[in-house]
Amino acid sequence: MSAYLGVDLAWGLGTERRAPNETGLAALDTDGRILDAGWARGVDAVTTWIAEHLGPRTLIAVDASLVVTNATGIREAERQVGQRYGRWKVAANPTNAASAASAGTQLLGRLTALGVTYVSDRASMRDRTGPAVFECYPYTTLVGVEEFGYDDERPRYKRLDTSVPPAVARQRRAVAFDDLVQRIRTTPLDPPLDLDGHPATRELATPSVLHGPTHKHREDLLDGVLCAWTAAFWERHGDRRVQVLGSDPGLPSDAPDAAGRRPVVVAPARPSQRPAR
Repeated sequence: MSAYLGVDLAWGLGTERRAPNETGLAALDTDGRILDAGWARGVDAVTTWIAEHLGPRTLIAVDASLVVTNATGIREAERQVGQRYGRWKVAANPTNAASAASAGTQLLGRLTALGVTYVSDRASMRDRTGPAVFECYPYTTLVGVEEFGYDDERPRYKRLDTSVPPAVARQRRAVAFDDLVQRIRTTPLDPPLDLDGHPATRELATPSVLHGPTHKHREDLLDGVLCAWTAAFWERHGDRRVQVLGSDPGLPSDAPDAAGRRPVVVAPARPSQRPAR
């Protein structure tokens, strides 16, 4: 029974003719060992994987919009990602009630039925009496945790840089991915994270290829690991090194849903990424 689960959820639901994109999954114990890692397609398969790993205090971090109450536009938590992390070229994709990419809200419904509670502040995370889930964003983890060393800009290990020729962009993306994996493997982290303890994540240390689908396959798994580690980081450091976007008193926030759950994003933060007091 794992302490921390990470889910890099594919936001789309797929169609009758096209399966959903892959979701990267990772399970960590309290010592940073990866107990399980892999991929699944669709909310049903992801829910099954989570259910198989639930323990009495499992903490689940999901990269997807879990609570969405705004009819149009962008959630306030997403707006604050750009406001506070924009200097590092980090922004969040907007979601609203009209968005077709609704896998996150569906997953939250499935997990609620399994007895998993949604947590949106340190007190409820710390005092949970059963498994709990929250929303995160790996880019904020990478630029918000100073130990990773991304002091000026996020690593470009995901989307291609459209300002350069495609062949150059693919090469640069591969280099950025390999550099990120190397940083994770060699940087002393608190809590620790051991990529080499599971065959699937150990393979991430092999040199990247330029083939787009293969790169995306590996990237999804790495982001699943980062989500799980974000859960461990939040529990270890609490408010001292983590902020909850969309919940600051006196700042705009979205309305809670019918269950009283507020749309927030849990994000590691440097002092300069917090709002001025």
